[in-house]
Amino acid sequence: MEPNFYDHEYLIVDELSYQFRSPERGEVVIFRFPENPSMFFIKRIVGLPGETVDIANSKITITNAKGQKQTLKEPYAEGVTTTDYNHLKLGADEYFVVGDHREVSYDSRRWGPVKIDL
Repeated sequence: MEPNFYDHEYLIVDELSYQFRSPERGEVVIFRFPENPSMFFIKRIVGLPGETVDIANSKITITNAKGQKQTLKEPYAEGVTTTDYNHLKLGADEYFVVGDHREVSYDSRRWGPVKIDL
């Protein structure tokens, strides 16, 4: 998550908020890694349940259920490049998460969406 969070930094984690509301786009979340639940990952939410995610030319475009497209403005990721990722439709309980250091981040582009229960 560099340059916003670095290895060995301490974070204060709020475990209660998502009991009362759903995670929102742009929020940083900590979750259990889908391929190894004993590990925790920290990533930023870019895709919400029911949306379609496309990445081209280092820009993330979201299409909502009504077919409306939005290219995300991400000031925290200015100047980063990323590989293209084509047309992933998220399920009703899935989020698409990415690291801020996109060039080297191991995230939803590699292992798919994160389920809400992680």
